[in-house]
Amino acid sequence: MNKETIKAFIAWLEEASLEEIRTHQAFVVENLKDVRTPEGRADAKLALRLIDEEILARMALNRSRRG
Repeated sequence: MNKETIKAFIAWLEEASLEEIRTHQAFVVENLKDVRTPEGRADAKLALRLIDEEILARMALNRSRRG
């Protein structure tokens, strides 16, 4: 992914609902087997890592709010 695409994806992650993120995550996982190029697989794996980071950050934030 180029720098602008990564920025746009991160911006989407910050605004998306957890349900939207989970739906996108499932889509990427389901279609990863069909990605043929090493660059495409790397992009898909990067997207999954960014999704995981966002979900973990939200969990930590919710935990800290609860005290």
